[in-house]
Amino acid sequence: MRKLLALLLVWCALLGSQGAFALQVTDDRGVTVTLAESPQRIVSLLPSLTESVCELGACARLVGVDRYSNYPASVRALPQVGGGLDPNIEAIVALRPDVVLLATSSRASQRLESLGLKAVALEPHSYADVRRVLDKIGQVLAVPDAQRVWRVIDAGVSAAAQSLPQRVRNMRVYFEVNGGPYAAGASSFMGEILTRLGARNIVPAALGPFPELNPEYVVRADPDVIMVGERSAQGLAQRPGWAQMRAVRGQHVCVFNPQQMDVLIRPGPRMAQAARLMAQCLLDKAP
Repeated sequence: MRKLLALLLVWCALLGSQGAFALQVTDDRGVTVTLAESPQRIVSLLPSLTESVCELGACARLVGVDRYSNYPASVRALPQVGGGLDPNIEAIVALRPDVVLLATSSRASQRLESLGLKAVALEPHSYADVRRVLDKIGQVLAVPDAQRVWRVIDAGVSAAAQSLPQRVRNMRVYFEVNGGPYAAGASSFMGEILTRLGARNIVPAALGPFPELNPEYVVRADPDVIMVGERSAQGLAQRPGWAQMRAVRGQHVCVFNPQQMDVLIRPGPRMAQAARLMAQCLLDKAP
């Protein structure tokens, strides 16, 4: 009887040890994804997720990325498998990934799962989202302290805020993310950085993180400073009524090049650098 009990205990221990290798991650769809072990072959379909994987020390596990992932420089040599919204499913399958990281807005997850691939959907919009997504990626990668990256980000944003003199506080800012115009609202991670810097966002949190605005809304708000990318900046003064806004009249407009915009619009490890870019803009363009 004792021998039988001992054998049962050994068997239970073996089963428990096998189960210990399984990873379970609940993604932003509310779907719990089970992985037999920490994935060694990863495809990322969102630049901010690509950057986070690399910052957590797992860049070598990436075997494919979307066409917009360009940082760090090493990922540019990886196979590109389309965009987040229009991925090349055949190319992804051919890479034999253990897991595919993608945005919740991507329609590819169900298709990938129907083909037997594991998909983890993560899409940060706010400050809290970035912290949470870093934790989720840390779980996938079996990295014990993913929050170390968050602590560096948060400290960097605080340092950028502390570097600004009082005279640039409370400036009313409009940040145009893309043509449309689409703005960075107060509830977005970009809006939260502006708030940390002491600026006031003309787009309230109630409108959502990245709302599409009627251009007249911006004219009526008449911001002190405008932040915009090179593409959107073309023809800014020709928009109806915009030439009369104080920011345009006084040339209080910061125009960011494509590389800077990549830093600014990606909710991930380079957010402290984004804060420094915004802080320099406020310092340079203060009325």
